[in-house]
Amino acid sequence: MANQGSSDASSARKASTTHVIFDMDGLLLDTEKFYTEVQEIILARYNKTFDWSLKAKMMGKKAIEAARVFVEETGISDSLTAEDFLVEREEMLQKMFPTSDLMPGSSRLIHHLHANGIPICVATGTHTRHFDLKTQRHGELFSLMHHIVRGDDPEVKQGKPSPDIFLAAANRFEGGPVDPQRILVFEDAPSGVLAAKNAGMSVVMVPDARLDSSYHEVADQVLSSLLDFNPADWGLPPFENSSTKLD
Repeated sequence: MANQGSSDASSARKASTTHVIFDMDGLLLDTEKFYTEVQEIILARYNKTFDWSLKAKMMGKKAIEAARVFVEETGISDSLTAEDFLVEREEMLQKMFPTSDLMPGSSRLIHHLHANGIPICVATGTHTRHFDLKTQRHGELFSLMHHIVRGDDPEVKQGKPSPDIFLAAANRFEGGPVDPQRILVFEDAPSGVLAAKNAGMSVVMVPDARLDSSYHEVADQVLSSLLDFNPADWGLPPFENSSTKLD
């Protein structure tokens, strides 16, 4: 996937990047597949299929908001409420989340930014209960974050694409709030990209290859993988050599 997005007008802004915010699901952790699997199982009972046009509308949103989209868009709301869907989904997800793997390039990038003194944090729609399960095997990596803002944080009144979560994250950096124009956000979900832009921040999108390319347009840069990210493009310290750990 080629890099896309503005290159001329944004060059000065790219050079002024001082802080980085990461989404988590589908960006740092390979957890989106769990949601897809569970939702496919539930829909099969109603002889319906789960596709990526629906997935795109659900990604990045708070759980109850995504659940409403799910039952309404699939036409099963008369048989299954959004609340009941979440209860049913929960039991399956709780068994899957502790097996979460890192996405390619996430460990390398986080360790690199931390080692070079770039303040980093996570802003995720995931609630604390699920966050703890998903990160169970990756405590060391997430301990490098200056702070973590979750979907059940009291400052996050509305989920993505509202900018609430990214503005809360910007406020909590040392010496915050940090000017949004100095922040680079990494996202995989369309709603997250919009939330970052609504917060006045730059955003690198690392979407699943199955996501329709029409969702790429809002992002400042689109990459196939975090392995393709070049920090120097954004005025951040470059990777020192090609042998840097690529996991």
